[in-house]
Order: sequence, then structure tokens, then C-alpha cells
Amino acid sequence: MHSAHMTDLIPLLVGFVLGAVAVLVLTRLITPATTTLAAERAAVEALVRPVNETLTRVSDDLARAERERAAAHATLHEQIRLTAAGTDSLRDQTGRLVTALRRSEVRGRWGEVQLRRLVEASGLLAHVHFEEQPSTRDDAGDLLRPDLVVHLSDDRDIVIDAKVPLSAYLDAAEATDDATARTFLARHAGEVAAHVDRLSSKEYWRRYDSPGFVVLFLPAESFLSAALEVRPDLLEYAFSRDVVIATPTTLLALLRTVAHTWRQESAARNVREVHKLASDLHARLATLGSHLGKLGAALDGAVGQYNSTVGSLESRVLVSARKLAGLGVVDALDDGESGLVMPRLVTTSTRPLAASELVASADGSLADLAEHASSVEAGPPIPYGWAP
Repeated sequence: MHSAHMTDLIPLLVGFVLGAVAVLVLTRLITPATTTLAAERAAVEALVRPVNETLTRVSDDLARAERERAAAHATLHEQIRLTAAGTDSLRDQTGRLVTALRRSEVRGRWGEVQLRRLVEASGLLAHVHFEEQPSTRDDAGDLLRPDLVVHLSDDRDIVIDAKVPLSAYLDAAEATDDATARTFLARHAGEVAAHVDRLSSKEYWRRYDSPGFVVLFLPAESFLSAALEVRPDLLEYAFSRDVVIATPTTLLALLRTVAHTWRQESAARNVREVHKLASDLHARLATLGSHLGKLGAALDGAVGQYNSTVGSLESRVLVSARKLAGLGVVDALDDGESGLVMPRLVTTSTRPLAASELVASADGSLADLAEHASSVEAGPPIPYGWAP
């Protein structure tokens, strides 16, 4: 912007200078000889003063533009230096990461960490729904230690292995030409297939109550896609060996399905518990109804015995007592003929059990509650899983 401004000012300055020279020449031609030198100098200064002011402003603009350019150049240089330093640091860290991933124990640990994150993201709980690196032995007595065993709700297990060879894949990523990269990718696909064979030979489904396959976990989607580029039949080959190759996306879907089945199992277990409690309550109602019936019968028997006693008292005992009063053996009282109070008969009886839910049958069971409910109102449907 400053360069364009200066380009526009140059013709203007040249015009000012040529105009001043022309005016000076004309002034000398038309000015009388008696004009003093001081007058000529004043005239020239008046003509040149605007040019001087313009040149001063231009000089200031040039100085300011130079300072801004220098500051911008310094800032740009610093940014370039920081970018270069960051690139070098990133290159070093990437190199260290690649070197570390070439070690089998580091690759295994990285795969285990990725696997643990996926399992936790799916909602499964450690030591409840899955176990990490449990130990078992094969028929020859050799130690087997899968990376993860996921428990299913039907007491079966899914075995997951996360040990994957990556050396050839890393070599392919560092290759500088397509031919070399494709050679390393072919080797990577062969290593994955060889690992499938080794995993299949362990037959984890015989050591665990497994659905009949083992999961081979690849910690990144690119590991599988790179192998499939040179060997498209790799998945089918793994299936034929009872091995399922899973990436983070597919494994997360599988684990979330397992977590959903556990939630469904928990709900079904609660339903079964409610059903058991309802059955127990049903039986206890029958027992309670039987006890209430016996208690009512006992109360009715007590009332009958009481009334019989009152009848015997009136017909036999009080008759003799009145004769004694008539013979003057005892004195009659003001409130009665012979001072004896007549007991009152009890005419109230117990209320029999009428509700069919409480009427006990001869064997101590309840009446059919379903028939009683249908006679009153249509009840809600029995939920799935309530059948004993």
C-alpha cells in the first residue's frame, strides 16, 4: 500500500518542481531589472514551500512504512522459527512413537489400553461383566492368557485378543514410493493372517464357554483397511478359522449389545423376583384366610357355650336361688326380686369370610384369583417373563 502511494506521489512532485522552475523563469523574464534579489528569493521560497512540505510528509511515510515492514518481517521470521521447531519436535516424537510401536510389548500394552477404553465406554463393569488377562492352560499344559474375557448374561464368554503385529504397517507408512509401500502392506496382511492362524490354534472356545469364536481386536481402522487393500478375502479367511476381526467401531457395537443384554437380564431377574414374591404373598393369604376362618369358628363356639351356660343358669340355678329368697334365707334387694342379676345373652355372631381371595379350600389353597378378577374387571395383561 505504501509503495502504491509513493508511486502516485512521484508525478506530483515532478510537476511541482517543473512548475516552480517555469514560474521562476517567467518571473525573471517579466520582472523589471530593478527588482531586488530578496524579492526573487521570496518568490522562489513561496513556490518551493509546498514541495518541501510534501517531501517531508513523504519522508515520514517512508520511515513509518520501513518500521512496520521491519516489525512484520521480524514477526514472520519468529513464526517461521517456531513452526520449524514444532515440526522438528513432532518429527522426533513421531519417530520415538514409531520406534516404540515396533516393540511387541509396547504394541500389546497400547492395544490393551485401547481395548479397556472401549469396554468402559460400552458401560460394562470390571470384575462383573469382564475380566482382564485371566489365565488358563491348553491340553498340553501351556499357559494361555487372553487380553479380555467378556461375560454374557447366559453364563457364556467372549474372548478378545489385542496382540497385533504392526512392524510391516509402520514400514509401509515410512516408505517413499508406492511399490515399496505396497510390498510392506502385503507383508502386513500376511502377518495379520498368520496371527489369525495362531489365535485359531489356541481354541479359546474350548477353554471357555464361548459361542465358538474369538475376537481379534485391531486398535485402529487403518490397520484393517490397509490389509484389505492387498488381501480382500482376509475377513472371510478369518471367519473360516473361527476368528472375528474387529476394529474399534465394530467392537464397540458388539460390547454395547452385550451391555444391553445384561440390562435386559437384570430387568428379567427383577420380574422373576416380583413373581416369586407375589406367589409367596398368594400362599400366605391362603394361610391367613385359613387362620381367620378357624378363629371365627372358635369365637362362634365360645358364644354358643356362653349362651348355653346362661340358659342353664336361668333354668336351673336361678330357680333354686329364688326359692331360697322366698323362704327368707336371703333378703330381697331393691333392684331385683331376689337380688340376682340376670346375665345377658350374646346374640352377635362373627362375620364370615366372604371374599374369595381369603376363603381357604380344604387343602389350604386359595380360590382362583384369575376367575375372581375376571368377574370384577379385566385386569392388565401379564408381562412377558412372568410365567413360573
